[in-house]
Formats: sequence, C-alpha cells, structure tokens
Amino acid sequence: MTPLEPVVVRIESLSALDGPAKAIGERVRGALDRGALKDALSGTQLGHALHPLLTDVVIGSFLSASLLDLLGGGENDGASERLIAVGIAAYGPTALTGVNDWADTEPADDAVRRAGLVHAAVNSAALSLYTASLVARRRGSRRKGALLGAVGAAMLGAAAYLGGHLTLAKGVGPDQTVYDPGPRDWTPAAESSALTEGQPTRVVVDDTPVLLVRRGAGVLGIHDRCSHRGCSLSDGDVEGEQIVCACHGSRFDLGDGSVRRGPATAPQPAFEVRDQDGLIAIRLLAPSSD
Repeated sequence: MTPLEPVVVRIESLSALDGPAKAIGERVRGALDRGALKDALSGTQLGHALHPLLTDVVIGSFLSASLLDLLGGGENDGASERLIAVGIAAYGPTALTGVNDWADTEPADDAVRRAGLVHAAVNSAALSLYTASLVARRRGSRRKGALLGAVGAAMLGAAAYLGGHLTLAKGVGPDQTVYDPGPRDWTPAAESSALTEGQPTRVVVDDTPVLLVRRGAGVLGIHDRCSHRGCSLSDGDVEGEQIVCACHGSRFDLGDGSVRRGPATAPQPAFEVRDQDGLIAIRLLAPSSD
C-alpha cells in the first residue's frame, strides 16, 4: 500500500460527505439534462471525455508559473502572472466538465461520491491560493506570491492524485466495454424463439452481456453494457434503429453501435448476427475501413 492509499480509504469512508455531495449531484444532473450542452461537456463529439484535456491547461499553467518562480529570476515575473491568469480562466470550464462526469457516476458509488467531492474541494483551494498569489504579485509582493503559488502547487498535486484514483481505480471516464468487446468467432447466443419483435433482450455470451433486438426478418446485436457508465442497455427503449440508455439517455445505433447522442463518448461493440435453424449466433463486427 502506498503512503497515500490510507488517506483515500479514509476519504471514501466519510459518510458525512454524502449529504452535500448528493445535493450537488442532483442539482448538476437537473441543470445539465440531455442535450447539446451535456454532450459538449461530456466530450461526445471528441470520442472521449473532455475533462482530462482541460485539466492539462489548468495544471500546466499553474505549475509552469511555480517552476518559473523556482528556476527563473525577476525578469520572469510577467510570464508567471500571465500563466496564472490562463490557469484561472481555464478553471471554470474544467471544473464544469469534471462535475458533469462525476454527477453521472455519483449516485451508484459512495466512494466516487465522497472522493469526487474532496477532489473538487482541494482543487478549489488550489485555485484560491493561485488567485491570491496573482493578487500579491500585482501588488508588488513577489515572494509572497511565489509562496502562495508553491502551496497551491501542493494542493494541485493532491487533487490530481484523487482525480487519477477516480479515473483509473473507480472507472469514471473510461469506455466500460474496452476490455470485454465480445466473441470474435461465431458463438451461440440464444434460441430464436426467445426474441420478440422490437423488444430488447439481454443474453450473456462467453461472459459478455449482449443486447439482441429482432427487427423483421433480421436480428441486431450490440454490447449490452453501456460504454458511458456501464448500465444495461436492455433496460432502455428501442426507438427505430436506436437504443436509448435508461440511465443517462445516451443513444446508440443498433446496427453498428455508433453513438447517436451523448453523454456517451465511445461506441458500443457491435455484432454480426445469424439465425440458423432456430439458433442465434453472434461474432464481433469488424471495424469499418471508411
């Protein structure tokens, strides 16, 4: 166990954080309902989450200013101020994309709820310190500004550790199907008689959850675990040639698994489906070369 892991475990056990975190999560989900703004904040058009990209701007700007304080001379004061100003300007959009991602996951995981709230609070403290640093510098107190920036950099490091934990250990952001795309060879999936026209049906094929939908004489199949937050797509509604996730409203094409509406950013693995002698079999659909 690393020295910081006990701290994270302690944070994730703080049930006192649940009240304010739940209230914030509900307000965010209410304000950022399905639509173009939600998709933009989620990174739907990018094909991956937007938040990590923006964090590089904030962290890079703030830390660069502190490095200039440490390694440069007085002639770099203007550059440090401009870098801090860039970080402050980028903080708002970065925080908004982060709280959007967190709010979609928070209801289902106490650990994510609590760690995410502390992550945001520590980042806010770092912002306050760098803002105070900029004010001090502009009033002519370079030493005080550099000291405030150094403490802010330490706060950024702590917040970044929690952010990495949320992403890499708790799965906030990554494609939920990436390590389980499904069978590449023809594999039996279900009896043909088990499928009803237009109704989503969940089956498990070699440990992979698969969504099957009969459409006329054919059957369509995609991965049943939503790439956004892992919800079962079979709990959603079929609308035309699309499935609408019941959890957050993402839409996926039943033919090729592509994202038709966010907040999902990654497509669903899609399957070729054949129906022979009353038995449905599937295999992973090869990516298009277009």
